[in-house]
Amino acid sequence: MIARVIVDISNSETDKIFDYEIPSNLDVRKGSRVIVPFGTQRLEGFCIDITPTSDVPALKSVEGVLDEFVCISEEMLSLMRYMKDRFYVRYVDSLRLFIPSKLRGGRIKELTRLYLTLNPSFTYEEIVDSIPERAKSRLALVERLKDGGEYLSVIAGEFSASAINALVSKGLLIKTSEQVERKPMKSVTGVEDRYILRECQKKALEKIFSAEQTATLLHGVTGSGKTLVYMSAIKKVLDEGKTAIMLVPEISLTPQMLRNFRGYFGDSVAMLHSGLSDGERFDEWKRLLKGEARIVVGARSAIFAPVKNLGLIIIDEEHDASYISESNPRYRTVDVALFRADYNNAKVVLGSATPSIESYLSAKRGDYALAEMNERISDKGMPDIDVVNMSSELLMGNTGMFSAKLEESIKRTVEKGEQVMIFLNRRGHSSFVMCRKCGYIAKCTDCDVSLTYHSVDSMLKCHYCGKRFKMLSCCPDCGSINIKYGKLGTQRVVEEVERLIPGVKVLRMDNETTTTKSSYLEILGAFASKEAQVLVGTQMIAKGHDFPDVTLVGILDADMSLYHQDYRSNERTFQLVTQVAGRAGRSNKGGKVILQTYSPNHYVYRFASKYDYEGFFEKENNVRMTTNFPPYTTIIRVLMTSENEDKVIDCAKTLYRHLREYAEKNSSEFLYIQAMRSPLGRIQNKYRYQIIARIKRQKEREIIAEFYGTIEKNKFRQVSVFAELNPQNMA
Repeated sequence: MIARVIVDISNSETDKIFDYEIPSNLDVRKGSRVIVPFGTQRLEGFCIDITPTSDVPALKSVEGVLDEFVCISEEMLSLMRYMKDRFYVRYVDSLRLFIPSKLRGGRIKELTRLYLTLNPSFTYEEIVDSIPERAKSRLALVERLKDGGEYLSVIAGEFSASAINALVSKGLLIKTSEQVERKPMKSVTGVEDRYILRECQKKALEKIFSAEQTATLLHGVTGSGKTLVYMSAIKKVLDEGKTAIMLVPEISLTPQMLRNFRGYFGDSVAMLHSGLSDGERFDEWKRLLKGEARIVVGARSAIFAPVKNLGLIIIDEEHDASYISESNPRYRTVDVALFRADYNNAKVVLGSATPSIESYLSAKRGDYALAEMNERISDKGMPDIDVVNMSSELLMGNTGMFSAKLEESIKRTVEKGEQVMIFLNRRGHSSFVMCRKCGYIAKCTDCDVSLTYHSVDSMLKCHYCGKRFKMLSCCPDCGSINIKYGKLGTQRVVEEVERLIPGVKVLRMDNETTTTKSSYLEILGAFASKEAQVLVGTQMIAKGHDFPDVTLVGILDADMSLYHQDYRSNERTFQLVTQVAGRAGRSNKGGKVILQTYSPNHYVYRFASKYDYEGFFEKENNVRMTTNFPPYTTIIRVLMTSENEDKVIDCAKTLYRHLREYAEKNSSEFLYIQAMRSPLGRIQNKYRYQIIARIKRQKEREIIAEFYGTIEKNKFRQVSVFAELNPQNMA
């Protein structure tokens, strides 16, 4: 028999199927990881098929099987082929998504510990009688183990090695090896609650399972009880003997969701996300693979969980950009979810208070079913959003970061013993450092981006490659000491709140303060237990969190996402404002939102302040239709990167020439095609060029296939080429 193998090398030139003969003494199965000879090396690989014959003469043989279990299912092999066709993802890169990364190279295994017990072949009395009375230590050890075994490492800390070895050598004690399960977030436990569904929740649940469509868009305002609908839907598929995947957009939301799910479903819940240790991730993955856990909760990568007999996939906050992978391998989580659902005859639920324009249009067209929940379960209305014109504040002499209204509201809220959340879509202290005299801006040496100043350690940091530099004492170009800090960051907001209310306890939540896997729990736990009155944060605090004592939300610099050169900027701003506003007034205390802007008359704020999603959708959808932007067209971006700029330019010219010829022959389907240097022309010392095309949707599949085929036929050494559909970030 012949094993068809993808060798575990992330290289376009070797991303193909190689045939190897299977020796009679090896149990090679489809989906196994194997060791194969490749050139002069012995490499790991994935067996993706087994056939009786091969057209290749003089085959080499598989040398070994790496695991006792099959780690890639038939479903995931089909998904691998789909991702190749849909996203131009290399076979090996998609296969790597399906397993814990440290499983490759044998860097992670099951954790086992030695366990010491009395030999059950003897009674306790028989063991005691066989030990001399003078051997006090041995008698004490037997007494210690009388009521049950214990880990050898624990016993070794209490008794001498000679006492232990003497009893083991006589067969009175037995050493056994036991697997130890590395359970993530053990401290996160749930309390079982008896939930009662409201009428609107019952209708939503019924819609999910009665709809003809595979996917249902659950459009519910913040605080409407979507989580209970999710859990009820999962319970239904579990009762049918199936499994479920529950996705959240941010790791910071996982502990809260995990607490709810563990209370409701117990140990059948596993967790998968990048914040776990290697051992925890492997053990959770293995529990899912063996069927010991039937629900997985996690961020984007959990869509690849090895669950069998899948019945339901839920994507909470479906509009969130984090569900689209912007680095290799690039993919859209919703597309993967729909593929897995179709493969398993399962259902998909897309939940959001602010659905993406694409999803809501799909629901309007009938491609998705639509379930709506328009009221909060607290019976309280949505908090009032007060839009403050910061230009007027400036005219009145207020040059601070807080408007007079927000400043007064923060003070009053803290005085009442209630809590405040302040949202800023930045991290660090200031977004850039500039010389006032000559205009010099400090930039990373490896990336074409400005450095961010962090005052805690007085460092300049690159948020793309992580490089750190000393803070400037003077301008390196002109020598001036007149250095200006750019726009404010979370750190400065904290300092300003502490200046405003001396002695107030403020917590900060951004990428700088959540570097360890316990950071999220510690910060959110401290705020939930009211150890702090104010929480300042970035998008991590914008969605999903439920703090009943938060009665005030401040939104600083709301315009930051409004004027990006991106057709989604209006949509993202509306979503962000609505999601952040939804953190306030989630109890009977009610709440208020103060939104600071220099564009108070912009239609985004007009609709957001009234929570009018339908009105915003109609306006934005009309803009997209008129300007021929997605979802009415498709944008294809081909990104080329290399450390050698000449090579990447040659690659871009060659690909563009072929694609331009194709576009001219099919000019009725192309609205735009152009090659250019990427706006961020260099990241991590790699030069970046791109080809952008905007096409009509009638022949989308055919055109995408032509683009991918052209890339395959024109490969350049030392140049990496990636393709994206409707990219989230054009930079």
